[in-house]
Amino acid sequence: MNNNKKKDLERMFSPREVAVVGATEKEGKIGNIIARNLLGLGYEGKIFFVNPKHKTLFKKRSYKSLTEIDDKIDLAIIAVPAKFVNQIVDEAKNKVKNFVVISAGFAEMNLEGKKREEELSTMAEKYQLNILGPNCLGFINPKIKLNASFASDLPKQGGISLISQSGALMVAMMDKARQESLKFSQIISVGNKMQLDEVALLKYLESDQDTKVIAIYLEGIKNGKELVKTAKKINKPIIILKAGRSEKTLQAISSHTGSLAGSDEIASIAFAKAGILRVQSLEEFFNTIKFISNYTDEKDNIRDFKNSVIITNAGGPGVLATDVFAETRLQLVDLSSETKDTLQQFLPMEASVENPVDLLGDADESRYEQALKILSNEKELDTIFCLLTAQDQTPTEKIAQVLVNFSNENDKRVIPIFIGAEKINKAVNILEKNNLPNFSFPKMAIKAVDRIYNWQEKRKELQLDEASVSEKNVGQVEVIRKSQQIIKNAIKENRKALLFAEATEVMKNYNIPTVDFVNFVDKKLWNNLSTAKLKFPVVLKIDSDKILHKTDRQGLILNIDNKKELRQAVKKMWTNFPGEKLLAQSMIVSQSELILGLKRDPIFGATIVFGLGGIYTEVFKMVDFMLLPLTRKEIKRNILQSKINFLFQKTRGKIIADVDEMTDLIFNFSRLAEDLQQVKEIDINPLLINKEGKFLAVDIKIMI
Repeated sequence: MNNNKKKDLERMFSPREVAVVGATEKEGKIGNIIARNLLGLGYEGKIFFVNPKHKTLFKKRSYKSLTEIDDKIDLAIIAVPAKFVNQIVDEAKNKVKNFVVISAGFAEMNLEGKKREEELSTMAEKYQLNILGPNCLGFINPKIKLNASFASDLPKQGGISLISQSGALMVAMMDKARQESLKFSQIISVGNKMQLDEVALLKYLESDQDTKVIAIYLEGIKNGKELVKTAKKINKPIIILKAGRSEKTLQAISSHTGSLAGSDEIASIAFAKAGILRVQSLEEFFNTIKFISNYTDEKDNIRDFKNSVIITNAGGPGVLATDVFAETRLQLVDLSSETKDTLQQFLPMEASVENPVDLLGDADESRYEQALKILSNEKELDTIFCLLTAQDQTPTEKIAQVLVNFSNENDKRVIPIFIGAEKINKAVNILEKNNLPNFSFPKMAIKAVDRIYNWQEKRKELQLDEASVSEKNVGQVEVIRKSQQIIKNAIKENRKALLFAEATEVMKNYNIPTVDFVNFVDKKLWNNLSTAKLKFPVVLKIDSDKILHKTDRQGLILNIDNKKELRQAVKKMWTNFPGEKLLAQSMIVSQSELILGLKRDPIFGATIVFGLGGIYTEVFKMVDFMLLPLTRKEIKRNILQSKINFLFQKTRGKIIADVDEMTDLIFNFSRLAEDLQQVKEIDINPLLINKEGKFLAVDIKIMI
């Protein structure tokens, strides 16, 4: 069981005393690698080895158990077969409060391992222990030269904290970091995440002064709601690479809503709501970490990057870089006439002073230096992408130093894109030693900047949301009571869905407009026709909790023009579906058909689906998603940024629907979703927009 309360993990990740259970001098064993890492990389804390088979290890005393050690122990690293782990923790629970369980053989293996992990989790909760793992690589704290893992070496100290569910990826990232001069505050392998998961570690890293950027690789999330809640409060950039984007099998679902909202898509919505920057590949993950870790100021803020200029010594790469901008929200600024005139005064006649600025292939360090100085006077300019190809006459190292000097003396951000291999190696070393990460290709750099810019804009929106007056998504007590009673009655009858009349009543309780209808319960209720407020033509539908997709089962008859045709249609329907309830509705002339739905994701909770509806909903998938809770301000912004935003904009002088009315409707719908937790899914399809631009729920399914 996860306990995501904020834990005191300082002594775990910055221990003064470390004990290794399972230490050994035998080469190739995990206990050997961990012991050598502790002894050989500069860690200055006390080190204890526990192995009952030895009296000494590495010229130090070897203890039979943790309890035999007289000194205080901040951290115990356990690297023994899984079957011994719980006993070791149980014996030492009053002496040691922080454990790293390297051992595999727990829930990732089999039922026996799962039971073992559950016992360990219960012990951790009962005795207030902090346990990282099991089945993990351990962790590394470069600041105190502590490698409490079986990964080799020690990365440079810096501001990146990496949390990884994959030990192999953690090792690969460390290896790549050595090439690119990435610097770390913490590197933590979480393994099975039995207790210390991404949420607990985020809470710890939030207050860790050395952490400037948090990078997370995940394969699964246990508590999505808590992750969103926690991440929203953290001002440090959080970058996530989550695996598991495709599903091998499609789960059987009973509504359009369920088929539209895949778990990975909901994860993306959740990350955006939390202000987390999600990347989709290892390359993006690495480039974004590399970029963002080097472009924070003294207050850990990231400057704006939107307005950009390119300077280059080669026309081809400059053109390719320009093309990339069309795929982003970044802008290439129009240089002022004053800037262009000044550039022309010192550049050769063949050079270009438009954006991109082409300094030509023979450009030396003075040409780059002067161009940068002139461009720095452009007030609206944020970012200078500095492209360089290593031509025979190009003094790459001197130009690299020019960029370093400019970056140190100027508010404008300069981003090096030195293209080449051996000819640029020394220049790249100069750049990266001075926290100017080089990108090998223009697209790599520009896309990284665009991701950061979009993240900045999302964080600004979230801050505005937090600053606005909060709206409680709780309906009136009487509204909730009446709606819950309808659901309770259906549950008593062992039904999986509400009947249309019941669903309509629930909708009306929450001020969601519905279409008038007439119920045909049995053949004696023909008088309903004489009192009905139906306008012909009408549609006749089956009203059953067992048949949800009426068109597929031919439980729908359209274009009934009079009472005679309606009587005939009712008889036909009862012949095909004996004993089932029927309902008739007036056919509405609509301008558009929408869908509005609710899905309860097992990880992230209640999710609203909205977009184009009708019978082709699942074909076109013109839908968007919102994660609860929601404010009106947030809903309106989502609508205006959605795939159906054209419905709320003037087209040929006409607006199809009112965005404020749609906002109110979805807000009321979100209140319903929060109040009525017994409801599993809702599917309003179609939600019509009539000729007057008003919304009407026509077909409503509420699954319980």
